[in-house]
Amino acid sequence: MAKRVSKDIWDKSKDGSRKEQRSFIRFAIIATAVFLIAILVKKDNVIRWVEAGYTLRKQHRQMEYFQKEINRLDDQIQLLSHDKDSLETYAREQFHFAEPGDDVYLIEK
Repeated sequence: MAKRVSKDIWDKSKDGSRKEQRSFIRFAIIATAVFLIAILVKKDNVIRWVEAGYTLRKQHRQMEYFQKEINRLDDQIQLLSHDKDSLETYAREQFHFAEPGDDVYLIEK
């Protein structure tokens, strides 16, 4: 029945007493179709909108990653500046420092 009603909306001879209402419905359908086509034809706006959303999500993930990295480095700075043993361990591991008389073995990965 919906198929029949949609076909009947375009038949002006069936308007009868509801001529103004059916005329407005036809106008609304055409205006909506024209509007949607105009938006889709201007691909530049739609494409920019999608690209902006993608870029925004990517930058948000980067901000979260760098915030975690900042927090990790702050914790490491706090630890190294207050604990001499951890500073010595860090220097030995990262910079291959050794005390006189230590045997150092480097393993290449």
